[in-house]
Amino acid sequence: MNKRKNLSHKKSGNKRKRSENSFSKQQKNHGRGGPSKGKRSSDGANQRGQKGITAEVTCTRLTHDGKGIAQWEGKQVEVPHLLPGEKAEILITKRGRDVSGELKRVIASSKDRVEPPCPYFYECGGCQIQHMTNLAQGRFKQQTVNELMKPFVKPEPIMTMEHPYDYRNKSHTAFGMNQQRQIIGGMYAMNTHRIIPMDRCLIHDPKADEIVNTIKGMLKSFKVQPYNEDTGRGLLRHVLIKVGKVSGEIMVVLVTASSEFKGKNNFVKALRNEHPEITTILQNVNKRDTSMVLGEQEKVLFGKGTITDTLGGLEFEISAKSFYQINPVQTEKLYGKAIEMAELSGKETVIDAYCGIGTIGLIASKQAGNVIGVELNKDAVRDSIRNSKRNGVKNARFYQGDAGQFMVEMAARNEKADVVIMDPPRSGSDEAFLSSVVKLKPKKVVYVSCNPETQVRDLHYLEKNGYKVEAIQPVDMFPQTVHVETVAKLVKK
Repeated sequence: MNKRKNLSHKKSGNKRKRSENSFSKQQKNHGRGGPSKGKRSSDGANQRGQKGITAEVTCTRLTHDGKGIAQWEGKQVEVPHLLPGEKAEILITKRGRDVSGELKRVIASSKDRVEPPCPYFYECGGCQIQHMTNLAQGRFKQQTVNELMKPFVKPEPIMTMEHPYDYRNKSHTAFGMNQQRQIIGGMYAMNTHRIIPMDRCLIHDPKADEIVNTIKGMLKSFKVQPYNEDTGRGLLRHVLIKVGKVSGEIMVVLVTASSEFKGKNNFVKALRNEHPEITTILQNVNKRDTSMVLGEQEKVLFGKGTITDTLGGLEFEISAKSFYQINPVQTEKLYGKAIEMAELSGKETVIDAYCGIGTIGLIASKQAGNVIGVELNKDAVRDSIRNSKRNGVKNARFYQGDAGQFMVEMAARNEKADVVIMDPPRSGSDEAFLSSVVKLKPKKVVYVSCNPETQVRDLHYLEKNGYKVEAIQPVDMFPQTVHVETVAKLVKK
C-alpha cells in the first residue's frame, strides 16, 4: 500500500481481491462458499478428478500470508483457510512444477477455527483470517513478527484491538451492472474486476456502508449509470467515503468518468435528506483507463471539501487524497509507542520523513525541541502546514521534496538531527534514503512499518552501517487481515 499516492485498485494482487473458490453445490446453497465439515465417506485414497487431484492432508503451520502448509507427495502445498493441526480434504492443482491447494472439506477442525461472520469472506478476500478466533489472529501475527525479527531482538507482545470490527475510517466501493442489468456495488474479487455485490463490510464504518446502500438505491431514479470499463459508457465509477471517528464528520466522494453529471444538485440534495450527517460531498473526475481510483480533477458539491478528526490530542484536516491511518484507535497506540521510543526531552531536533499530512510529526512536536517534516507529495505538505497552523504548533516546519536528498543536504551543511522518524510505504525504504540517514548520523531512528518483511531488509542495512535495533513493537492495525504494523527503535552504536 503506497501511503502517499492516490488510491488504487490493481487488476491483480490487490489485497482487496480474491479469486472465487469453487465448492460443491451443497456448500454454495448455504450461501457462504466455505469448506464443509465432516468425515470422508471414501477410503482416503487420492481421487483423480477432471480438474485436479483430491487428497487428504494435515496442516503443519501457516505462511506469513495466513495460508496453511501441508505435505503432498513430497511437495509443500499452500492451502488458503486451512489451520495448523487440521486434517482436511483438498483439491490439488498442478501447473508445471507449481502445486496449489484449495480447501474442500475440513475433517478435523482446530480449536482456533470459527465460522466467519462475514457472508462474503470466502469470495472477497479483503479479510484473509476471519476464520480464526481473535486470540489466534494475535498469536499468528506475533509469531510472524517474532520469526522475521529473530536476527535483532525479541519483539514486545502485540497490541491488539478490543473490538476488531467497524474500524476502517475509509471505504471504497466499486459500481457496475450484473447480468440481469441491475446496479450493484461492492468489492472486486481477487485478481479480477468482477464486483462482488455486498451491502455490509464488517471492518468498514457501519455508517459508510449505509450511505453507499442509499446511493445504490438512488442511481436508478436519477438515471445515473455505473461506468462500464469495457465499453467506456456510464458515469459512476466508485464511491469513496471517509469518516472522522472522533469528530463524526463524513466525506462522500463520487468518482465519475465524466465531469458532466446531470442533476447532480438534486442528487446531492436527496442524499443529504437521507443522511444529514454527511458534512461534505465531492465529485472526483477520473477519465483515464487506469488502476487509480481518484483522478486529478475535483469539485466540491457540498460543504468545505474536507473533514477533520482528532488524533493524539490534535485536530487534523483530511482531504479526499490525504493519507490518514485507517484505524485511529490503533494508530493512537502505534504513534504513542513510536514517540515513547524516541525518548524526547523537549530539546531534540526530529525529522519526520515521509510525513504525509504531518500526523506523527505534529504529535511529536509536543515533546520535541523542533520538528522538520519532509514529504514528496505537495498536496500532503500543504495539508501538513494547514494542520500545523490549526493546532497552533510553532516548532514544526514542513518541506516538499525527497526526504533522503533533504538529509544529505543537511549533513553537507553540517546540520544535525537527534531523531529520525520514518514511516515508508509497503515497499519499505530504498538504499539512497537509508544511506542519507547514515550520513546524517541521528542518535536514534524510529522506523514505523506496515510491512515487516521489507522492514527487516532495511533494519539489516542500518545495523551494518552503525545502528543497533533495541526494541520492536507489533501493533494489530488491521484485524481480520494478515497485515500487521511494527515500530522499531534503533540507536547509534
